[in-house]
Amino acid sequence: MSGRSAAWDAAAAELEGLRDLWPADVPQALDPAAWAGTLGDRLDRWARERPETTAIHFYGADTTYAELERQVAACAGWLAARGVRPGDRVGVYLANCPQFIVAFLAILRLRAVHVPVNPMFKAAELAHELDDARPRALLAQAEFRPVVQAAAAELGLRLEDAQGAPAGDAGAAGDAAQAQGTQARDAAQPSEPLCVGYTQLGDALPGPAVPAAPFGPADPALGSDWAAILASPPAPAAQADPDALAALNYTGGTTGLPKGCEHTQAHMLYTAVSSLAGMGLQPGAGGQSVLGFLPIFWIAGEDFCILNPIVDGSTLVLMTRWHPEAALALIESQAVTTTVAMADNYVELMELPGFAAARTDSLAECMAISFVRKLDPQLRAQWRAATGTVLHEASFGMTETHTADTTTHGLDADDQDLRAEPIYCGYPVPGTRILVVDDDLVPVPAGTPGQIIESSPSVLTRYFNRPEATAQQLVDGWLLTGDTGRFDDHGALTYLSRTKEMIKVSGMSVFPAEVESLFKDHPDIVRIAVAPREDAAAGQIPVAFIEAAPGSTTSAEQFRAWAAQRMAVYKVPEVHLVDAMPMTATGKIRKVELIAGLEEAEGA
Repeated sequence: MSGRSAAWDAAAAELEGLRDLWPADVPQALDPAAWAGTLGDRLDRWARERPETTAIHFYGADTTYAELERQVAACAGWLAARGVRPGDRVGVYLANCPQFIVAFLAILRLRAVHVPVNPMFKAAELAHELDDARPRALLAQAEFRPVVQAAAAELGLRLEDAQGAPAGDAGAAGDAAQAQGTQARDAAQPSEPLCVGYTQLGDALPGPAVPAAPFGPADPALGSDWAAILASPPAPAAQADPDALAALNYTGGTTGLPKGCEHTQAHMLYTAVSSLAGMGLQPGAGGQSVLGFLPIFWIAGEDFCILNPIVDGSTLVLMTRWHPEAALALIESQAVTTTVAMADNYVELMELPGFAAARTDSLAECMAISFVRKLDPQLRAQWRAATGTVLHEASFGMTETHTADTTTHGLDADDQDLRAEPIYCGYPVPGTRILVVDDDLVPVPAGTPGQIIESSPSVLTRYFNRPEATAQQLVDGWLLTGDTGRFDDHGALTYLSRTKEMIKVSGMSVFPAEVESLFKDHPDIVRIAVAPREDAAAGQIPVAFIEAAPGSTTSAEQFRAWAAQRMAVYKVPEVHLVDAMPMTATGKIRKVELIAGLEEAEGA
């Protein structure tokens, strides 16, 4: 053990000694046997022991654990028939729907690697992840077919349909990209064709979509392979290694395009077991009904909407997106016990005309995510008066740690948790250690701000094909988060500020370096700088300052329209043209000065 590791261990032990508010129903330690095995083991167990328990409720359609196990085995068989082998990556490019969960579990059943793809991605963003992860297969929403084809054309990637025939002919653009030798890919490793299967949200419903569903029935014109997937001969469950690579969860960064965080099934199971324990629940006891609308490609959505219910053997009430009227109807009809939502969403629920008369007595564990609106004593009091349930902050975490790293369960006495500024995160979940250190990575006393670092059984193994980034972020088994926080006198963590470069747009992470990189192909840009500005509706929005090439006639509106065709909508920045960038003596753009100048001009 290095001297630094010993100092960190000692500091972690000292913080544990301060935690005199630890709730009686949350264990302070967990037996590693609690997260042994795989997710497939859990699914098989519930299919045997609770076959008729609803695993997924989706707008009136129920999938039992027995049926979910059958669908997963069939989907795994379909993937195996298309050449997916252990270690192969498989992309899942879907909005929230049961098919996403079936595919996720099927991929793990084959000991392959799950690669969730943001369903808001445009072609350039999808192309980056396809180029980086190099999946053998992709399950995509049928509406996204043009985006898949455009991304394949950009990479010169051959597509193969679900029947093994060439698919997705991108025309001249695809032929040209193919002829260029797929410059974006490793020439030393010629790519196999990418097998693509398609499904529609309506495929998950036995009949026409119910009125609450924000989508219509499946459209025959768009096509779907889902019926064929579920009719495939089942693949037997493989003996999986819980410590093998199981998922690449992509995260943004301050140095460029997103990079894949390598996670294992052991990471996933620990996250679920420790998260459930942090709520005062006994993992595996079941009986919970979890309202899930957080995007499940997002690792927080994966945790709370997939892993927790499956590990617990409980029910997920799945929504494709937030809709307050539909959410309230589901809370009543499905006796929802657990919610994880933005603080704003709870306000929207209480503002519904029928909320006061609605049955919400099933609610037991309600967690708020403070992004645009912060959870405060007033909101908590309103929610308690309306439902009889305590509303508390959800968790601190990041993609690298699998997100669910702290708990505020039982720490709400006299609203002491909500007096912390800006966001109280509470205690580390059992098995996780968190410290605050100075610039030299030396632990600082309680009350002193510094960088948050973390060690836990769910910290990423490494960044995929990024050894330098791995070495910078992982030190002696601890993750350097880059976020700032401090501990209080009771050993509880308060989060102070996010990573310097990150912008939070309605809870979604936007990294300036990524947006700047996506702009790099525009021929009229000499320099670009992306920085955040505060926004009443979204919390923050990205702003792009562009120094255009001499003679360019491209307007700010045209630059923005160009961006809207190439990046997810929440990343598209407000655009302002500048004659020249303010620079530091070392050649860096002064982004703070750009934002200050903009605000001054608008206030004039």
